[in-house]
Amino acid sequence: MNEDGLNNLRKKLDLIDNDLLKLLNKRMNVVHEIGILKANSGGSIYRPEREKAIINRLISLNDGKLNKVAIEALFQEIFAISRNLELPENIAFLGPDGSFTHQAAESRFGAMSSYISISSITGIFAEVNNKKAKFGVVPIENSSNGIVSDTISCLSHYNLKIIAEVVLDIHHTLASTCDKVGDIKRIYSKDIAFDQCRKFLENFGLDEVELIPIESTTKAAKLALKEPNCAAICSHVGAKMYNLPILFEDIEDKDNNKTRFFIISDFQNTSSGHDKTSILVKMSNTSGALVEFLSDFDKAGVNLTKIKSHIVEGDSIFFIDFNGHKDDENIKTIFQKHKTSIKFLGSYVKEIEDI
Repeated sequence: MNEDGLNNLRKKLDLIDNDLLKLLNKRMNVVHEIGILKANSGGSIYRPEREKAIINRLISLNDGKLNKVAIEALFQEIFAISRNLELPENIAFLGPDGSFTHQAAESRFGAMSSYISISSITGIFAEVNNKKAKFGVVPIENSSNGIVSDTISCLSHYNLKIIAEVVLDIHHTLASTCDKVGDIKRIYSKDIAFDQCRKFLENFGLDEVELIPIESTTKAAKLALKEPNCAAICSHVGAKMYNLPILFEDIEDKDNNKTRFFIISDFQNTSSGHDKTSILVKMSNTSGALVEFLSDFDKAGVNLTKIKSHIVEGDSIFFIDFNGHKDDENIKTIFQKHKTSIKFLGSYVKEIEDI
């Protein structure tokens, strides 16, 4: 292509960018008007069900080169910028910076948001409960390691609501200043990460070196950068944060390793038409109580996607996910019948059936 042709195309792009800027500012003006109405009514400017509906509508209208993933990523960032320009709010997440929970939070709230790194799940619930953070992001389960008990305990203790779920593919890297694997004498990581990368460690003879469990994979990257003959099993983001060279990527044993996160806050969602609901159930200690309870869902045509039992403060409870919104008529009937047994945790847009 000659220089004149290239310059003409660049001028076309400049004109399109000018139009995009005008349209984005026009969108921000409408967001501002919505923000005023929300402030007067006491509502939240973040409505996950509304954002999901917008993205689905745009995907259905798309006839260009943007694919589904690109459209979702682009508009999630536009949504996040809109919210932060209108009403900046704190988001508490399970730290440290660069953790998988941090990544999950940024995937929904964007890079501009104000994030607070909290060292415990209990601390996150406390910060949201006392209004120091508007939202909290916590892990609820991993496809390899199951349910996070601390999150279940906090959902039982606090009267906050799940307003969204985020599902993140979990990938680990081996990062080190060592040029060769044979030079590595110690590896830092979380114990759960060691478990998820066991085959890789065995294949490269690294199961014979000193494996040192610590509280976060991000801290592992920091330690591996400072100490000679050390490595870290950490996220790609964690390695990049400390400019720690990556020797191997995607070293996890299972290629479908996912973690599901909850976003918690102090409000409830309206129905999107594509929802999931989570509840905690404490059953009476009578024969057949659980069978009777579950049969009511079957009779109502409600699909249960998860049932997990837990012990919270000495009591046996069940964590249950099912398809639908609490305001659906068939679900309202079940809630009314078992109102003394059910604690409603939240209805939110379904991102995945199960992990």
